[in-house]
Amino acid sequence: MRRLILFRHAKSEWPAGVEDHERPLAKRGRRTAPLMGAFLARQDLLPDLTLVSTARRAMQTFELASAEFGAKLEWKAEPRLYDAPVNALLDVVRQAPPTISTLMLVGHNPGLEEFARQHVAGGPEPDLSRLREKFPTAGIAVIDFNAKDWTAVETDRGELKRFETPKSLEDTN
Repeated sequence: MRRLILFRHAKSEWPAGVEDHERPLAKRGRRTAPLMGAFLARQDLLPDLTLVSTARRAMQTFELASAEFGAKLEWKAEPRLYDAPVNALLDVVRQAPPTISTLMLVGHNPGLEEFARQHVAGGPEPDLSRLREKFPTAGIAVIDFNAKDWTAVETDRGELKRFETPKSLEDTN
């Protein structure tokens, strides 16, 4: 079994004169990234390896979220995740080392949302409905694949285990 965690970067700012790749997190993003990191830690959903888009907002999201993990985990900056379409994301996933059981990607929409929609074949209906509706900033999709290694990950073969957003976590408190 392989577990893939898709983590969309938290809410970012749109400052004038700043190129997209360098956009920082907004105040809301700086608040929700740690919330989502704490959720991952509480639910024992910590990855063996995290690949993070090189965009400033993705790096800041991971920095704030991982501060809540309670341990230093392996991670790498992955330039291919920036503005990546589904096929590029699938290439990154399929190239993950076979020793990694749980992989997390910290990236962007529309790629992450489209990847989740194309690769999830089932799961709890409330989570599936919310995922089909929108994959908001700081959203996290946990998808399990019955695969011996990452090269065997295919479309419509994943099972959505969890889909959480800052709003869904705040609504339960």
